[in-house]
Amino acid sequence: MKVIVDEDKCCGAGSCVLAAPEIFDQRDEDGIVVLLDAEPAEDQHAAVRDAASVCPAAAIALSDA
Repeated sequence: MKVIVDEDKCCGAGSCVLAAPEIFDQRDEDGIVVLLDAEPAEDQHAAVRDAASVCPAAAIALSDA
């Protein structure tokens, strides 16, 4: 799995951080998403899918590549 984030779409809600804190963080100054791991381990895939699905701005894209 490959994770792609669109910082321009991110609204700083933090839902991704709550769903997958090992993969996502937020910048202190504005709350915009920070991708910690673009290719998470398989045991993180479910959490990353949850994070993408709860993102209110649809700023997280997932690829099987």
